[in-house]
Amino acid sequence: MSIPSQLNRTLGLRLAIIVVMGNIIGSGVYKKVAPMAAELHSPGWVLICWLLGGIITLMGALSNAEIASMLADTGGEYAYYKKIYGRFFSFLYGWSNFAAIKTAAVASIAYVFAQSLHSIVHLPPLLASWADMNIAGVFYPFAGFNVKLTAIVLVLILTWINTTGLKTGAGLSTVLMLLVLAGITLIVVLGLSSPEANVPTVFHLETTNAAPVTMSAVFTAMLAAFWAYEGWNSVGMLGGEIKNPHRNVPLSITIGLLLVITLYFLVNMTYLSVLSTPNMEQVHASNNTIAAVEAVKVFAGSTGVFLISLLILVTTLGCTHATILSNARTYYAMAKEKVFFSKVARLNAAKVPGNALWCQGIWACLLVLSGTFDQLTDMLIFAAFIYYGATTLGVFILRKKMPDAPRPYKVWGYPIVPALFIIFCVLLVGNTLIERPREAGIGLTLILLGVPFYWWFRRRKE
Repeated sequence: MSIPSQLNRTLGLRLAIIVVMGNIIGSGVYKKVAPMAAELHSPGWVLICWLLGGIITLMGALSNAEIASMLADTGGEYAYYKKIYGRFFSFLYGWSNFAAIKTAAVASIAYVFAQSLHSIVHLPPLLASWADMNIAGVFYPFAGFNVKLTAIVLVLILTWINTTGLKTGAGLSTVLMLLVLAGITLIVVLGLSSPEANVPTVFHLETTNAAPVTMSAVFTAMLAAFWAYEGWNSVGMLGGEIKNPHRNVPLSITIGLLLVITLYFLVNMTYLSVLSTPNMEQVHASNNTIAAVEAVKVFAGSTGVFLISLLILVTTLGCTHATILSNARTYYAMAKEKVFFSKVARLNAAKVPGNALWCQGIWACLLVLSGTFDQLTDMLIFAAFIYYGATTLGVFILRKKMPDAPRPYKVWGYPIVPALFIIFCVLLVGNTLIERPREAGIGLTLILLGVPFYWWFRRRKE
């Protein structure tokens, strides 16, 4: 059987929206309200940060959509950056996705899946005597190894499923997303209508420690919110497999993100209405509990805990799957241009980049061993916002470089909306360097490792 050399355009608008939502809705909707409450000490400020995070993400998405409508192609931003900044910056973005952003997202979500499974079916401890082994006092690869091994097995199974064909992967995403939406909607309806819900209190801005909320605390809390919104741009990486991509890529990003913002606000309002801020702070301090599980326990008891644990399993399964499905296409596009490992450029008999999927999966498994959930998510959000800012800056650059190019979609509120988003990206990156220096340092190190690799790939190409 001959091996195909071109990707198939098989995804329409509906499936593209599913891919967007599937890449976004993962662990953050269940876990991140607790660290936000611990940082802000106020339910009203937590909701403000969820809304601010969504609005700011939408600003970036609208800016991204203008570029996607012009330049839609396999690889997403990797393809866009070649036109905007040149091949070196384009490579550095693709490398960062591989080293620190998208593979870390796969690892993080799979980790929460494994934690949720452990809460339902107790996993026996593995290599417990090795738990204190560490690298530089930062990485503890064998701590909680039973959970980490489960996450690794999940990544490998989902990688294999995605090598069997795009339609198979997209179909699984659709089924899982419908289950997730139904489950979260049920939480909102039952939670807000329960006698335990105290909805008016969720809008209080007073803090439990009587201290004012600082701008730094808001930015740090929004790191958690941005993790929950992360993944909205992944559909752009499937540009070569989407029908009418110049229309459907920007439209799917905008529709999908608006739906997620609405859902997140309602479900977090539900959590905060049944769990007080001090209780949320205790959940965060425990490290072994999930905010959504504790909230559902209040109004639905042990049956509710079991059902939401199943929902978290389905959600994280779906998000891990969607993240694996979309992001390997960037490494495939890089390898086709001989700036990544050459075997990654091959499609398999199912017309999907099988080698790229396995390369991504193996590195994600190593990242599972490298750190905790919060370490991974803070690192990848720091790295991601460097490039989100760069993409938005590209709107201004392309308006000047290519003023007459067809633009099926133009960013709403230009130039104010993209300018505000760029300013925010600069502030977020700077605040993370100050407040989370370890995570920022690890992210920068992994990004800069791409520089020697770029020259190595270029020398091999020549």
